[in-house]
Amino acid sequence: MEYIQNVKIYHSDTDCYNVVWHGAYAKWLEAGRIEFSEKIGIKFEELEKMNIHMPVVELNLRYKHPAKLFDELEIKTTLHELKKTSATFEHVIKNINTGMVILTATSTVVTTDVNGKLFRTMPEYLYKKYSKIQN
Repeated sequence: MEYIQNVKIYHSDTDCYNVVWHGAYAKWLEAGRIEFSEKIGIKFEELEKMNIHMPVVELNLRYKHPAKLFDELEIKTTLHELKKTSATFEHVIKNINTGMVILTATSTVVTTDVNGKLFRTMPEYLYKKYSKIQN
């Protein structure tokens, strides 16, 4: 399963050369992880009530080509790997008009309580939802 979102580049996402600022990608990858998770039935409001947080512990980005002002991008997110303690997502960002891959990335999340204490295993609520769709 995958989640696809489209983004058009505006000035707020670019540097002084009208090239996408590297921090903008992290924002889009977060949106991909959250929307992917919600699409499979994970409710972040419920996670908050259960005192579960999902911090990113690893983020790897490989920049292939620059994205520029007014480009239209497709951001695809999939669940790459599920472990008892973490979930790793794979992201591919392409230029919609050229088909060129702009960036590939992986992001790994773990689960903690509200005080940042790491859970030894992912809470069953999350693990069951992710394990149903693992590639």
